[in-house]
Amino acid sequence: MTVATIRPQPKEWVAPQETQEDLDWAELTTVDIGKFDQPGGKQELANELKQAVEKDGFWAVVGHGISKEEFNHQYALGQHFFEDYTLEEKKAQEVQFEKGNYFGYKIKGNKKVFDTDVRDNVETLNIAKFTSDHKYDEYFKQPFIQEHREELEILSRKAFEVARKLLVLFAIILELPENYFADRHAYDLASDDHLRYMRYHPRSIEDDEQVERIWARGHTDFGSLTLLYNQVVAGLQIRLSDGSWKYVKPVDQGLICNIGDTLLFWSGGYFKLTIHRVIRPPNDQINAPRIGTFYFVRPGDVDISIAPSPLLKKLGLYEDIDPVSGTDYVRGRVKDYHDRKDYLKRENATFRLGAFEIKDGFD
Repeated sequence: MTVATIRPQPKEWVAPQETQEDLDWAELTTVDIGKFDQPGGKQELANELKQAVEKDGFWAVVGHGISKEEFNHQYALGQHFFEDYTLEEKKAQEVQFEKGNYFGYKIKGNKKVFDTDVRDNVETLNIAKFTSDHKYDEYFKQPFIQEHREELEILSRKAFEVARKLLVLFAIILELPENYFADRHAYDLASDDHLRYMRYHPRSIEDDEQVERIWARGHTDFGSLTLLYNQVVAGLQIRLSDGSWKYVKPVDQGLICNIGDTLLFWSGGYFKLTIHRVIRPPNDQINAPRIGTFYFVRPGDVDISIAPSPLLKKLGLYEDIDPVSGTDYVRGRVKDYHDRKDYLKRENATFRLGAFEIKDGFD
């Protein structure tokens, strides 16, 4: 006889207080995507977004139609997964880094950091898309996903809709047909898009000093586009062109967005990548729950070679190169980055596939 698990409902999310420390904040462009469907709105937004992607590839989005309640529910669900499920339940579907597969759960502490005895302090759940043909159901083994599938699908699709609008704007910037990128990232196409819940666990100051206070080393994102739901606990930093690091400031009910590797390639380098990292939070937030919720947009088995953009041709950035599969690139990059015994610095390491090469470490 099977005994049903009696599980508490997700607790209300209470956001941590913002830091009172005087941090060096980056100046990010804020885009009000609510203007997207207004007359002339897409072109106006494309002009605004163009400044961000030419400058540093990081910006904030507001007016996206995701309510405050939905924001809080996202965080409540993440908190629920990390606090109310057993390790055995979490590990019902684990990531398969050896295959370049990011779907599932990653336990914290399974890798050493920077050639020390300090262990990584992050646990993660990556949830595949809820496509209409159920092609990813094999990855939904966790009780958490099974018990909250309907609401997780709503949240996943809402995040993707914001991403879809941004993909349209990228095409407009490059003077391509509006749906050039959106069609290549359609929700029901096979790809490694995922909704992510991530929790960083505090370390002792002694351990953090051994690893230069770094919780996630400098990196670029492997896919096309990343959406981060407003993160109140400071720690995310971006590296500017002069080599300095600046903090990303919370934006109330905002989405912090950034370009990933594959949009860099599609744009012939016109869209800028920003190296980013996570460091130890300020002292007044060190014990606050640093739970992050994300949506990662990743191309599937489509060609990510440079788009035939009139703008890129005018700028001399277009080059006719051999096709490269988005799936092959993303999975190869995941395997190269994560399928390792430990997280080392690797400052001079690169990853290459076909004509595309990306630097792998920046600390």
